[in-house]
Amino acid sequence: MHPILNIAIKAARRAGQIINRASNDLDIIKVTTKQQSDYVTEIDRAAEAAIIEILQEAYPNYGILAEESGERAGKGKSEQEFQWIIDPLDGTTNFIHGLPQYAVSIALARNGIVEHGVVFDPNRNDLYTASKGSGAFLNDRRIRVSKRVKLQDALIGTGFPYRAFEHIDTYLAIFKELAQSSAGIRRPGAASLDLAYVAAGRYDAFWEFGLSPWDMAAGTLLITEAGGLVSDLSGEAGYLASGNLVAGNPKIFAQLLKLISEHKTPTLPR
Repeated sequence: MHPILNIAIKAARRAGQIINRASNDLDIIKVTTKQQSDYVTEIDRAAEAAIIEILQEAYPNYGILAEESGERAGKGKSEQEFQWIIDPLDGTTNFIHGLPQYAVSIALARNGIVEHGVVFDPNRNDLYTASKGSGAFLNDRRIRVSKRVKLQDALIGTGFPYRAFEHIDTYLAIFKELAQSSAGIRRPGAASLDLAYVAAGRYDAFWEFGLSPWDMAAGTLLITEAGGLVSDLSGEAGYLASGNLVAGNPKIFAQLLKLISEHKTPTLPR
């Protein structure tokens, strides 16, 4: 295993410990509303601080893009191309309601290309890892995307719009068509885990609008290393910039992308 991935795993597990301890005392956690239906807790911040401390101790000059503390550039001349992309608690709304579907997501990008990724589910102690060119793993066991070939047999993951609603009519039209032409749609509420589930073959595909880089970075690497495909709504590689994402095993991905492209989909960045 690559040493960078080992450090990311250490940081993710440390954050998971903080989150698990806090989950036993949800009533006393301070919650702040960032915007409508978008929350942050003191646990998000504590987990992020713990992650950054571990990452910076090992790689002090790498840049950071983190959900709560924002972006800081790399320092070293030869290390400015590296950036950690961090979501300390993906699924905060689930967490504050006691719904056990949330995760820690950490990725390292080099010149904008994600090379290492970790998604850690602290509830199930499930660790999803990937390094570019080395495959994807769940708890050290190799994982692959599913082998289903027909959209009508596919289980599709998604995330409903919850902050920006300007594209909700388009989204609901896609949802309606998919509900009638797939085996089912699921929306658990933590995109990083949804993407990990695609990599592990639990979902056959996934789509969502308006995601942030920290929601996607690690999970999309898991999918490509597990044999799947990921794109924006145009079938291109601009999903980290646009926030609009389609992913899946190669057969279902193609059918889902075609279905979505037949609707008036958002083209603007987040």
